[in-house]
Amino acid sequence: MSVVETAIELLKREIESGRLQPGERLPAEAELAATMRLSRLSLREAVRALTMAGVLEVRRGAGTFVTDLRPDTILRRLGDFLELSQDVHMAELFECRRVLEAEASALAAVRITDEELDELDARIAAMATLTDPEELVREDLAFHKAIATASRNPTLCQLCSTVAQRTARARIWRAVVADGVADWTHQQHVSIVTALRQRDSLATYTAASRHVAEVQNWLEQRLSHP
Repeated sequence: MSVVETAIELLKREIESGRLQPGERLPAEAELAATMRLSRLSLREAVRALTMAGVLEVRRGAGTFVTDLRPDTILRRLGDFLELSQDVHMAELFECRRVLEAEASALAAVRITDEELDELDARIAAMATLTDPEELVREDLAFHKAIATASRNPTLCQLCSTVAQRTARARIWRAVVADGVADWTHQQHVSIVTALRQRDSLATYTAASRHVAEVQNWLEQRLSHP
């Protein structure tokens, strides 16, 4: 490993061992470098890398702190780098979205509140008035995020949101070039919410999986026959 990679591993071990706790401020740079037998430059680069990864947080004027280390907190940073992925891997992202959202929706079926269901109905009604593809996709993302939130699993919700955001551009393209996308989306959403209201996990899983699968199939056909 390079000197910086070694520094990163040493810092990670300090956190994994509990010697540095979530929310705890890192010791002064000179002190920490001496304790870990690192150069201050190597330590600085390691801190920068772990900050980018969401493990550490720099608070201006206060110092560097270990984050709460919740998976959903760290996964938020994943989305920043996922934007770098190329469109040739879009089919893989849709496969991930299909797995994640179907499971999140199934969990939501037994955990969602009546108030949240009413909110989903309101979102569906509002989406029925939209004609702009970007607005439609933006509201679609919010609709599915609300369902994932109702799963009461913040990590799963963050995974769903991270992957779904990366597929937004392809879905806008579909809404522009394909006929009847708005009506199709409305019908699919109604089916999902109907299953949620019945508290039927299997029916909800099936409806959510079918919803993503049809977009995925359309995209794959387009990519294979441009």
